[in-house]
Amino acid sequence: MIDKKRLAGEAIRIEQDVIKEHVGSQDQVWAAFGGLNRINFFKNGDFDVEPAIIAPARREELLGKLQLYFTGFSRFASEIAKKQIANVDRRGKHLTAMMGMVDEALKVLQSNGRPIREIGELLHESWRLKRELADDVTTPEIDDIYQSARDAGAVGGKLLGAGGGGFMILFVEPEKQRAVAERLRKLVRVNVGVDDVGSKIVVYEPAGLENR
Repeated sequence: MIDKKRLAGEAIRIEQDVIKEHVGSQDQVWAAFGGLNRINFFKNGDFDVEPAIIAPARREELLGKLQLYFTGFSRFASEIAKKQIANVDRRGKHLTAMMGMVDEALKVLQSNGRPIREIGELLHESWRLKRELADDVTTPEIDDIYQSARDAGAVGGKLLGAGGGGFMILFVEPEKQRAVAERLRKLVRVNVGVDDVGSKIVVYEPAGLENR
């Protein structure tokens, strides 16, 4: 049976080398492995996955303060990612700062002595940097949604994926969640959770489904 790392690697290869899409490698690894992880990517194309060791109560606290919304806008992630790639050399400081936030977020999650609100603040700073990677990462409509959420009490948030549309995740303290939900009531809200299993075979028929 194929293991999770090979599955992720094949998904990356097909998207990047076969279909020739300008996409990253994070989504494929997340989907294959599941869970909360620190993923290290190397210049030779390899990667490794380190499970984030977080106390169950801390994890539930985090999930209880996240809200996920579909912005209503779709985008061609490949085109946006292509522009981000073209700007890599000019945005090195941005990328270095964003990478540093990974370790900082882990420190927050693994330390009961630090307020988990800091995750929201890191999300806000990450989004501020990400929107400068390329012009198409955000739009006036997306900016309006984000600012509306902030005005209603969200600590921070960001678009998931390449940007330009899709889903927005927000960090909201419990006492502000109703206000934020009301402000964004026209958007589709999706429940937030973590799948710890990752990709799995639902139906396995080596001889083909037609022989069932």
